[in-house]
Amino acid sequence: MIWLYFVLSYLIGNIMFGYLVTKALYRKDIRLHGSGNVGARNAGRLHGKKAFVAIFLGDALKGAAVIWIARSLHFHEHVQLLGLGMVILGHIKPAVLKFKGGKGISTFIGGMVCFEPLIIPVILLAFFALYPFIKSFTISGLGAFLAIPVFLFFKQYNGITCLIELAITGVIFLAHSENIKERLNNRGQ
Repeated sequence: MIWLYFVLSYLIGNIMFGYLVTKALYRKDIRLHGSGNVGARNAGRLHGKKAFVAIFLGDALKGAAVIWIARSLHFHEHVQLLGLGMVILGHIKPAVLKFKGGKGISTFIGGMVCFEPLIIPVILLAFFALYPFIKSFTISGLGAFLAIPVFLFFKQYNGITCLIELAITGVIFLAHSENIKERLNNRGQ
């Protein structure tokens, strides 16, 4: 049953709202415009706030859905987070789009908020603490995610849960490695 849940999670990740929304509303293949990324940020740059919000919410719901499904099936928190990892993997490397998807942030946020709603103020506080020093929305946002496993540890989740969450954060960082390098190179100039 758990393996079926993991496969389902990956397949849910393959529902690419950025691709679907821009194709349906704007008659465009988002992969051929802007950064070529199918995520909310590229759609927002190309089509405005409504497109950003619609795609962000759709992608966030994917993460929330796999956590909700796991909880409905009474799966342990480790399995819930591994399911979140699978849906994020499906979003970043979707078979339906030749393994070229989004960066996974919206899906990650949706899943983590469903997993532990108190993460919202933690992410916001960490972001606003980092931004004045880093002056980069991307790096401050990614850095804020590093506060999540620390928060889970202090909230007395077990160590394995914290490590799985940290590994998922690592996957998000890997998906953004080019963005991080670009931002750091721009700061050095």
